[in-house]
Amino acid sequence: MTDTLTKFMFDDATVRGELVELQTTWQDILKHHNYPEPVRNLLGELTTAAVLLCSNLKFEGSMIMQIHGDGAIKLLVVECNNSLQLRAMAKMTEDAVIAANTSVSELINAHGNGRFVITLDPSDKSAGQQAYQGIVPLEGESIAAIIENYMKQSEQLDTKLWLASDAQVSRGMLLQRLPYFGGKAKEQKSDAASEQEAALEAWNRAAMLGNTVKSDELLSTDNATLMHRLFWEETLRVFEPQHTSFNCTCSREKVSNMLTMLGKAEVMDALSGLATLDIHCDFCGKPYKFDAVDCAGLFLAPEKKVHPDSGSTH
Repeated sequence: MTDTLTKFMFDDATVRGELVELQTTWQDILKHHNYPEPVRNLLGELTTAAVLLCSNLKFEGSMIMQIHGDGAIKLLVVECNNSLQLRAMAKMTEDAVIAANTSVSELINAHGNGRFVITLDPSDKSAGQQAYQGIVPLEGESIAAIIENYMKQSEQLDTKLWLASDAQVSRGMLLQRLPYFGGKAKEQKSDAASEQEAALEAWNRAAMLGNTVKSDELLSTDNATLMHRLFWEETLRVFEPQHTSFNCTCSREKVSNMLTMLGKAEVMDALSGLATLDIHCDFCGKPYKFDAVDCAGLFLAPEKKVHPDSGSTH
């Protein structure tokens, strides 16, 4: 199976890593869209990054990554859950003309007002877990750099990402420096300092090795081969692979709720002169049709029910 996430850890437990390859999942995402090449590749890189980070969720639920742009790209969204089921989409400004060599800054941060948002959304709110959202300005000339800056600012974790995407495949690698927990006793201070220095050296060495990979190599090399090629001198612990899949959570009920939030006047105005409102999911392209009766029903007050015993209404 090509859609694979492979986790590994350096033997001294100071650095962890992940490699991911998306092929079928990526094709399922692109199936209903015809994005310009730069937009497609940026969405692919964000999708790959979401899988790499979402694989470490400590709860059942979803991670949603959003880039709100102020250039030709208005929005990039990727949603991935703890089972590595994901969906993704991009929105552009109307009549956007995007050249193949358009820079990341021009596409998403042309006026310096772009922002990056990560939302952690647990499925079971009753267990006391609440949704969390982190928002930072866009800093960096690539998707990898933007996320690395976010992780450094918001999570205080040294993180390195290498991402690449084209029309066929989207791949990526993550390296992360693990927190150091050294000895606390006075007699252990010397040993702790040397261990911390060794941990930093291990991180710097891993990052240096990672920096030797090029985008073309990342796109054309499977996880196992790339891991061996980069870290053949290191002792690694490799974990059981995980697999990704495309999954869209759209439904008629969710579309109905969206229309209700727009308000009766706006919905009826949009329906004016049409037999039906035809709405397609931005993620999977699934069509939803609402005729005049359907639209009117969205705004009807719940009918009063007659209690079977008393005859009273409530």
